[in-house]
Amino acid sequence: MLRLVIAASACLSLLLPPSRWSSQAASLIEHDSTVARPEPGPHEGGGQSTAYSFFAHAPKLGLVFRKRALHPGAAIGYHRQDEDEIYYVLSGTGVLTLNGVESVVGPGTAILTRTGSSHGLRQRGSEDLVIIVAYQQPNNVRAP
Repeated sequence: MLRLVIAASACLSLLLPPSRWSSQAASLIEHDSTVARPEPGPHEGGGQSTAYSFFAHAPKLGLVFRKRALHPGAAIGYHRQDEDEIYYVLSGTGVLTLNGVESVVGPGTAILTRTGSSHGLRQRGSEDLVIIVAYQQPNNVRAP
């Protein structure tokens, strides 16, 4: 009988969610239309852009995930990287300067900039240059 009780308890425990789930932060869904914000090109790049800072107010999220549309003539100014960062080009054309070397980038291009490197990106042509940006959140800092 004791074996039956132990087996039944084990089966029931498989049906219950682990206790760590009860302290898990809420999952979120956000849309472009609710987070879009006009901004000048970052890092003194100039021109106008639209920034989409997804999950900027999510507690305990160690990842920054953004979309940025660089409008004609806009740029992300040349700057030094303080953390690894990834850009992924969704649409448009741009010129990336990475450690002093220029490259043309377009849809489907993924760019990894490592800590200590320098880079800038400028929009080229008549279509917005739209990128996804992801990097690990610097310790104890949360930019909106």
